[in-house]
Amino acid sequence: MKDKVVIVTGATSGIGKATAEHFGLNGSKVAIVARNADNVESTLKTFLSKGINCVGIVADVGLKSDCERIVNETVAAYGTVDVLVNNAGISMRALFIDADISVIERLMQVNFWGTVYTTKYALPYILKNKGSIVGVSSVGGLIGLPARTGYSASKYAMQGFLNSLRTENKKTGLHVMVACPGFTSSNIRNTALTADGSPQGKSPREEGKMMSAEKVADYIYKGVVKRKRTVTMTLDGLLVRGLSRIFPKLFERAVYNTMAKEPDSPFEKLD
Repeated sequence: MKDKVVIVTGATSGIGKATAEHFGLNGSKVAIVARNADNVESTLKTFLSKGINCVGIVADVGLKSDCERIVNETVAAYGTVDVLVNNAGISMRALFIDADISVIERLMQVNFWGTVYTTKYALPYILKNKGSIVGVSSVGGLIGLPARTGYSASKYAMQGFLNSLRTENKKTGLHVMVACPGFTSSNIRNTALTADGSPQGKSPREEGKMMSAEKVADYIYKGVVKRKRTVTMTLDGLLVRGLSRIFPKLFERAVYNTMAKEPDSPFEKLD
């Protein structure tokens, strides 16, 4: 990946930051994209101090015009795009009956439309280079997660879009990969939206027992190098992918029971 130009969205924390750094330390030129200007500036300084060739772009992938600007600014800096890692995303934690519809809309706008918009504008360059488009999905894109209806819907939609794009480009040399981490230690649960759209502010899970963002980044990097179709990173994910199709009711019950055990679970009102 030396001298390849890589765009990573949501690149100032968690999986995105670790992925951008991993590509950068392996010689790629990296565009660091995130909404918060201070976080972009801080990440840029850190990466530059490590010798990474990078630029910072402040943008919200939920806005079509920002996604076009992400690609334009990357091309202005480096002349092309070889790899797009669609990582930016938000989660939620609320029963659908309680959630304001704007919460579901926001998740779809960022997680799904953000992928569609950025891919649309980057695609001509990536096609020319026979490069890679990556979608960072989730086990939530393999099985519906209760109290995460908007999140699962957005990840299912992302995967359907990318799988269709892959098939459409069978003869062009485009590489499309869907990466499905399990629960990963990151900021996404702290910023997950509650029923009224406010961030929940803390994680309901033991972050220290989860896969590290750096481990996920290594999977993503190697998946791009090997041009894999899908990367499922945990045993749970592999079991969900295979057995949920054979024993759907059993898996639904197991998933419900697991999520219901979280502290302050929204399921408590249903018991």
